[in-house]
Amino acid sequence: MDRLHRIRLLLGDDAIRKLQSSTVMVVGCGAVGSFATEALARSGIGNLILVDFDKFDVTNINRQLFAMQSTIGMQKVDAARARILDISPDINVQTFNMFWDNDSAIDVMPDFVIDAIDSVQSKIALYRWCVAHSVPFIASMGAARKTNMDLIRIAPISKTTVCPLAARVRKLVRAENLPDFPVAFSMESPAKNDTNELGSIITITGDFGLKIANFVIQNLSHK
Repeated sequence: MDRLHRIRLLLGDDAIRKLQSSTVMVVGCGAVGSFATEALARSGIGNLILVDFDKFDVTNINRQLFAMQSTIGMQKVDAARARILDISPDINVQTFNMFWDNDSAIDVMPDFVIDAIDSVQSKIALYRWCVAHSVPFIASMGAARKTNMDLIRIAPISKTTVCPLAARVRKLVRAENLPDFPVAFSMESPAKNDTNELGSIITITGDFGLKIANFVIQNLSHK
C-alpha cells in the first residue's frame, strides 16, 4: 500500500495515473489557494506550479494552511513547497515568486489553473493568459466576510449572484469578451463592519479551496 491507496480504491488505477501525470498551477497560495494546493497534493496530482509574491505574517494564521509560527516572514511559495514535499517527496513542485500581471510568463504549461488571487486586475490578466494558451481554469470569488458554508457554490461566472467580487469580475469578463468559466462563490450577503478590512474564517476559505480542488480532480481524472 502507498499514500494514494484509499484514493485508488475510490477512483481506480486509471484515474490515479491521470492525476499523477497532470500539472496544476495555483496562483495565490494564501487562504483559498493553500487548501486547494494541499488537497491536490494529497490526492495524487503529480506536478504543481505555485505562484505568489507575498510573505506570511501573523494575521494569516487564522485562515491560511501554510501560515504557522514557524513560517512567519517566509515567502508563501517556499513554505507551500516545503509542506507539499513533506506530504509527498515525489511531487514535482515548481515555484514562481511573483505578482501575476499582463506581463507574466512561465516556462511550463499546466493542464489546469486555479485562480486564488485577491486582485481583480491580476485575475483578469490570468484569465487572458489561460484563454490565450487554451488552458482550462477555475477561479475563486469572494470568501471574506462570509460564515455560511451551505451557501457556497460552483457555477459559471455568468450565473453568479450576490457576491460583489463576482459582479466586478463578471463585468470585466463581458467587456473583454472572455469565455464563460467556472467559479467558486457564495450566495451569502457579505457581513458588514466599521472598517475596510476583510474579516474571514478558515471554515469558509477552506471550503472554497476544497471545492475548487475537487472540481479540478474530477475534471483531470476523467479527461
